[in-house]
Parts: sequence; C-alpha cells; structure tokens
Amino acid sequence: MASSTSLPAPQSQSKKPLGKMADWFRQALLKKPKKMPVNPESHSSDGSQSASQDSHRPSNPNSVMSSNPSSAHVDTSSSRGRWSKDYDVCVCHSEEDLTAAQELVAYLESSTDSLRCFLQLRDATPGGAIVSELCQALSSSHCHVLLITPGFLHDPWCKYQMLQALTEAPGAEGCTIPLLTGLTRDAYPPELRFMYYVDGRGPDRGFHQVKEAVIRYLQTLS
Repeated sequence: MASSTSLPAPQSQSKKPLGKMADWFRQALLKKPKKMPVNPESHSSDGSQSASQDSHRPSNPNSVMSSNPSSAHVDTSSSRGRWSKDYDVCVCHSEEDLTAAQELVAYLESSTDSLRCFLQLRDATPGGAIVSELCQALSSSHCHVLLITPGFLHDPWCKYQMLQALTEAPGAEGCTIPLLTGLTRDAYPPELRFMYYVDGRGPDRGFHQVKEAVIRYLQTLS
C-alpha cells in the first residue's frame, strides 16, 4: 500500500550537506600555512648588504670616519728636498760688489756639492721686470746670501732685497745668511740683529763658512 511506504526523514538530507561543510571547515583550520619560498639570491644580497654596513661602522662610536680615507696620508716626497726648488742659493749684492758676488758664486758652484746659485745679472730673464725677477729668484731658492758691504748699505735697492729675503722666509733659521765684508759690527743692519752673520775678514773671505751654512740648511730638507 502506498500509505505504508516509508520515506527518508527530511532531517537526514539536511544533515548530510552540513556535515560535509563542517568537515571542510575543520580541514581548512587544521591545514598549516605554506611557507613562502626563499630566494637564495635575495638572501645572499641582504646578508652581504648587512655585512657591508657592519664593516663600515666604526668600532668606537665616538670616532669620526673620514669621507676620503686616502686623504689621511699625503705623499710629500715630491714636494720636499733639495730638488723642490730651482736654486740652492740666491746671492743679493750691490752693483759695485758684482765682482765679489761672482767670485762667491764661482766658489759655491765649483765645490764638490755643486751648489746651484742664482746671480741676478747672469740668470735673470732678459726683458723681465727687475722686481718680479728678484721675487721669483728668492722664492725659487732655498737660501739667500746677503753680501753686506758699504755699497750694500747705501743702495736702496739692496735694502729692498734684504727685506724681501726676510719676508720670503721669516721663520726659517739658516735660510738667510748675511756675509759681512768691509764693515764693523756696529754697521751691521738692525733688521738682521736677530741672526748671526759670517765674518768676511778671514783668508777665504768667509766663503767656506757660507758654503757650510748652505749645506747644513739643505740637509734639514731631506
């Protein structure tokens, strides 16, 4: 009979989809999140960058790093020494003492040390300005010898040479060498009273002492 046929309860049909949904949620919650793949190149780059930053950090936090490490050391071998200037000696003299100045220069240049001397009437550039040539000669010479004679004291140009020599190297001891000839100690220029002079009354007119003074000064440059 049709009335006796049993039909499945409607509740069983509704429970089946809900059970599947519950199982899906349960599996979704139990699943572990997948790890993102790590690119070895990016990891290496990050590590090297970190190591690079650490290597540039000063060990002492109070120290200041120089922006140009090579400037900490400056090579001065080409700017020092005897050959950094064109001349070893510049001889300043009056016009009437030209012969004595030539003899002094000949003595210095013929020595075993072959000192390089500047003599204005011999070595100045033809056509050059006298004052400019003098200033250039003084700045291009290690030592300045002042041949102080009666003619030197009475020549305004010689006094200018003396003052320029003192201005060129005011703090360099032994750079300016006065050679006093034909004068007494009382006539020694007051501008030079703070330095010793070479007495030109000896048998060699003080030339040997001048040469030794120049060589001693040149040795301080090396």
